[in-house]
Amino acid sequence: MKGSLKLGNIAGIGIYIHWTFTLLIVFIIFINLKSGQTPMQIVWSVLFILCIFITVFLHELGHALAAKKYDIKTRDITLLPIGGLARLERIPEKPKEELVVALAGPLVNISLAILTGIFITVPENRDVLVNELKQGINANTFFLNFFMINLWLALFNLIPAFPMDGGRVLRALLSFKLQRHLATKIAARIGQLLALGFIILGFFVNPFLIFIGIFIIIGAQIENEYTQSKHFLKGFAVRDIIMKEFQTIESAEKLQKAVYLLLNSQNKYFLITQKGEPVGTLNRDQIIEGLSEKGEQEPVASFMNSNLIYLHVDSLLENVFELIYTHKTELILVTENDKIIGTLDTENLLEFILIQEVKSRKTYVEEGRYNT
Repeated sequence: MKGSLKLGNIAGIGIYIHWTFTLLIVFIIFINLKSGQTPMQIVWSVLFILCIFITVFLHELGHALAAKKYDIKTRDITLLPIGGLARLERIPEKPKEELVVALAGPLVNISLAILTGIFITVPENRDVLVNELKQGINANTFFLNFFMINLWLALFNLIPAFPMDGGRVLRALLSFKLQRHLATKIAARIGQLLALGFIILGFFVNPFLIFIGIFIIIGAQIENEYTQSKHFLKGFAVRDIIMKEFQTIESAEKLQKAVYLLLNSQNKYFLITQKGEPVGTLNRDQIIEGLSEKGEQEPVASFMNSNLIYLHVDSLLENVFELIYTHKTELILVTENDKIIGTLDTENLLEFILIQEVKSRKTYVEEGRYNT
């Protein structure tokens, strides 16, 4: 992720921290100073925030190590002001594997809470607990607050709604009996119903619940659309939608030529070559950005994406979709017998998904009529 500082590697996983994390520390110090806290109280608050993010990191590491058990690599873990992000190469699709990987994170928080419980005296009742927590973060309440935050993180992540771990747990359990795309749809709808409850409750209890509800609705919709799209691609290969006619531009050509081709053809993606060999790709956004920054007399090589991805013509489309989704790739080169025979772009793939979806609905309607 751009703007991130690498802290090191653990089990082959790159650990990063985003630069905006420093803004959070500055904000915490500012708020505490404004509220009149002493330097020692501020130190405890900052230390507690750092411990929370270590907890978040361990939570994500739990997912990563569980995924590694099933030969699923984790590209990296990034710490952000809003939490952590572990980028797995792929989401496990077997119900048992997804269940284990999803539960690994919350189990880390529960384990930390149990371990912390050794160093604290649990308050006798709710009133005593509230009074202790009102004291803020200090030497006497540090472990109690750490205990509570780990319990809260575990419970929050186990809410049965995407994109939380609980949504994946629910889908995994449903997938033991249902096809994955149906399990995803049901889990997404359950999560969205819960989200509506959070939003309504937020108007009366805490406005923060409204944001959680919106977050869940959007996350569930994204997960559902992604899974449904992969389902419509099952059974098809790249050769079913390969584009054998594609536009190339020599790397030394001026951006002016790319602009001309963009305006006078249906092409939005171009293969950049050097002496006939592919060296990069260029899309509409890169052309516009190039025009804005340096003008149309600059060579296209200055703006191309040199990260080329090759696929065999018999590659499964459902895997291609995941590749595009994770790498944000827009143009892929298709090969057969070590020769480039065509290309595949995101628009063509999305159009194919749309067609399959319409066909699926039509078949469902016709079968329904026949059965009645």
